[in-house]
Amino acid sequence: MRLHSSRVRYLGGDNGMAQDLVGPDGEANTLYPILRRDDRRAERGSLCALTVMAKAPRAGKVKTRLSPPLTLKESAALNICFLRDTTRNIAEVAARGSAAGLVCYTPVGDEAAFDGLLPEGFALIAQRGDGFGERLRAATEDILACGFGAVCLIDSDSPTLPAFALERAVEELAKPGDRVVLGGSDDGGYYLIGLKRVHPEPFERISWSTNVVYEETVDRIREARIELVEMPTWYDVDDAATLAVLEQELLDGLRPGFASADGYSAVSTKAYLEDRRKVAAQNSGSARQEPVRSAQ
Repeated sequence: MRLHSSRVRYLGGDNGMAQDLVGPDGEANTLYPILRRDDRRAERGSLCALTVMAKAPRAGKVKTRLSPPLTLKESAALNICFLRDTTRNIAEVAARGSAAGLVCYTPVGDEAAFDGLLPEGFALIAQRGDGFGERLRAATEDILACGFGAVCLIDSDSPTLPAFALERAVEELAKPGDRVVLGGSDDGGYYLIGLKRVHPEPFERISWSTNVVYEETVDRIREARIELVEMPTWYDVDDAATLAVLEQELLDGLRPGFASADGYSAVSTKAYLEDRRKVAAQNSGSARQEPVRSAQ
């Protein structure tokens, strides 16, 4: 995989040109371009920014609800697989035209954690704001301010999200007129929200991290009299139960009960889970073969 410059590049600045920035030790902070909201480019107007909302994949900072059954280190490794597969899925959709791939990341200063994980052509843009709703709204504002014609904010917990969901979101947002695209998760949240204009209402008065997030978001959109396009339901992986669903989907070929189509292949995640299952089987076999010692 060919990567970008070995120096951090902020796309913008007073002269509108890319600026190379390095850390205090002279080393690069990231391999990917970092977009700034004051860098508006007209050529982006025909593109939908398919944007993954992501934390830097550090052990103890990501996917902590997967521990147990995973260790914190294993949870972070699986999160990296999720990120690889989600961005690969986006890159394949973007290659067909009308879209671009971004990662909206946190924390600022930890850009190097993404080095080598993203496909060629991806860029980073920093998250800002305090609460979850504030961060989503700010991401929408900043990405549209860069000149993109539309933006989809996508979670980093759905590695098997079907490509057709991304393609349909791009198609719906390319149509004339204003609208919001919303893809619900089976736990009551959502895996994607897409907008063409900055609307604060979808991010206000929401009971975040509960099973009514999707319902309340739909209510806010309808109260604001914005056209709503609802996408097929999918799922995110954030606990032991949904990890089991993911293993059944990728390793056993069992489509989730709510799904009407097969999910994305998620090759990195599948390989990681296959290795984990093999190790578990080997450990189980070793335990069965160990002789039982009689009491002295």
